[in-house]
Amino acid sequence: MTFASFLFFTILVAGLSWWHTRRFDNRDARTYYLAGRRLPWVQVAGGLLLTNLSTEQLIGLNGAAALHGMVVIAWDVVGALALAVFAWWFLPRYWSGNITTVPEFLEQRFDRATRRLMGALMLGTLAFNLLPFVLYSGGVAMSAIFHLPAQTGLTPHTTALLMALAISVIGCLYVLLGGMKAVALSDTLYGAGLIVGGLAIPVLALHALGGGNIAAGWARVLAHQAPKLDPIGGPASNVPFGTLFTGMLLLNLFYWGANQLIVQRSFGAASFAEAQKGVLATAGLKLLGPFYLALPGILALELLGPAAIGNGDLAYAQLVDAVLPGWLTGFFAAVLLGSIISSYNGGLHSAATLFSLDLYGAWLRPQADEAAKLRAGKLFALGVAVVALASSGWLADAPEGIFTLMKRIMAAFKLPLLAVVVAAMLSRRVPAWAAKGALVGGVGSHFLCEWLLGSGVIGLKLHWLHVGAINTALLAGGLALAAHLAPAAPRAEPVAVAGTTTELVPWRGLRWASGLLVIACVAIYAGLWWLAKR
Repeated sequence: MTFASFLFFTILVAGLSWWHTRRFDNRDARTYYLAGRRLPWVQVAGGLLLTNLSTEQLIGLNGAAALHGMVVIAWDVVGALALAVFAWWFLPRYWSGNITTVPEFLEQRFDRATRRLMGALMLGTLAFNLLPFVLYSGGVAMSAIFHLPAQTGLTPHTTALLMALAISVIGCLYVLLGGMKAVALSDTLYGAGLIVGGLAIPVLALHALGGGNIAAGWARVLAHQAPKLDPIGGPASNVPFGTLFTGMLLLNLFYWGANQLIVQRSFGAASFAEAQKGVLATAGLKLLGPFYLALPGILALELLGPAAIGNGDLAYAQLVDAVLPGWLTGFFAAVLLGSIISSYNGGLHSAATLFSLDLYGAWLRPQADEAAKLRAGKLFALGVAVVALASSGWLADAPEGIFTLMKRIMAAFKLPLLAVVVAAMLSRRVPAWAAKGALVGGVGSHFLCEWLLGSGVIGLKLHWLHVGAINTALLAGGLALAAHLAPAAPRAEPVAVAGTTTELVPWRGLRWASGLLVIACVAIYAGLWWLAKR
C-alpha cells in the first residue's frame, strides 16, 4: 500500500506537468530558463517554496531542533523578512535590467570578467554546497521511510546513496526534458501536498504522544520539553539571539536576494507585480515553517528518545515512519520526493542557466545560437549532477548535523557574493577590480576571520554567524574605500521599457502584506517564548 500510493501520486504529478507543458516551446534558451516570463504568482510562490524546502530542511532543520530546540526557527522567520527585502529592494533592480542571471546584473554594473567570475563561483557552490546535501538528506529520508536496509540487507549508508542516485536520475530527466515551465507546475502541486502533509505530521505525533488525545500529547511536551520551545537562544546556543541581526540576516539576504537558484524563479513571472506577489506569498508560507520544520524534531525527541535519533538527522524520517499509516506514508513519501527533486532540479536548472548564459554564451562561444547554448547548458548540468552525487557520500555522520554544516560552508563562500551584489546596487563608484578582488579574496578572508575569531586565537570566541558578518563588513569597507580612492567611470543605467515584462509596476498590496508579515514574525517569537516560560 505504501509503495502503491507513492507511485500513484508521483506518476500523477509527472503526467500533469507533461500534459500542461507538452506544447510549450523550449527551444529558445531564455524561454527554457525563464518559462517565457509567463508564470502567475501562484507558480512563482510554489517554485520558490519547493526550491527552498527539501530534505536538507525537513531532515536537517528538524534534526537541529531535536538537538537545540526552537532557536533554529530563526532560519525560517528571518528568511521571511529577507523575502520582503527581496521584493522591495533587490527585485526592482534586477527586473529593470531585464536579466536572466545575477552575474548578468554584475556585468551591467561592472564588466564581463566580473560576470564570468561570479558565475563560476556560483556554479562551484551549487555543485559542492547545495546539491550534495539535497541528495544525501533525500537518500536518508527515502531509505528510512521504505525500510530499505531491512528489506535489502544493505547498510543504511549504502541504501541512502542508492536512493540519492535514483533522485539524481529523476531530477536530471526533469531538467533535460521539461524546462522551468514543467518544474514550476510540478513545484506548485508538490508544494500544496508538502504543506498539508508537513502540518499533519506534528498533529499525528501529538496524537501518538497523548495516547489518542492531542491535548494530552501537547501537555506531555510542555512537561518534558518546554525549554526546547524557547526561540531566544543564549550565547552558548546553536543560534544565539544576537546572530539574528548579524550573520543570520546576511545569509538569508544572500539566499533570498542574490542566489541564482532562488531569484531565477521570480524572473519567470508574467509581470513585476506578479513576481512581488509570489515573493510575499512565499514569505507568508515560510512562517508556517516552525510548525513542520522544527516542532517535529522536538516531538521525535519526546516520542523516540535521544538514542534513536543520534545526531538528529534521523529524527524526522523515523517520526514519519512511526506516526503515519501505510497509505499515507506512501503519499507523504511522494510529496517528500517531490520536494527533494524540486530543490535538486532547481539547482541543476540554475547551473545550466549560469553556464549557458554567463560562461558559454558570454565567454566561450559568444557567437553560439540559442540551440547551442541550450544544449551546452544541459550537458553541463549532467556533469554537475555527477559531481554532486560523488560529493554526497562524505556527509554521513556530520557531528553538528548536515543543516549546520551546510550553512557554515555557505557563510564562507556566499557572503562575499552578497557584499559585491549589494555594493553594486548601492554605489556606481565601486571599480570592477575591487569587486573581483572581493569575490576572490572574500573566501580566504572568511577563513582567516574564522581562525582568528571563531577559534579564539586573539582572545575572542565568536559564533560562526558573527564571524561571517565581520568578514562581510570588512569586505564592504574595502569596496567603499576603493570607491572613494579610485572611483569607477560612470556607466549607463538600464531603463525599463514601458509595455514590456520589465516595466516596474508594483503590486498594490505590497505595503500591507509586508506589515502583516512583520507582525506575524514578532507574534511567533513572543508566543513560543511565553509557552517556554509559563
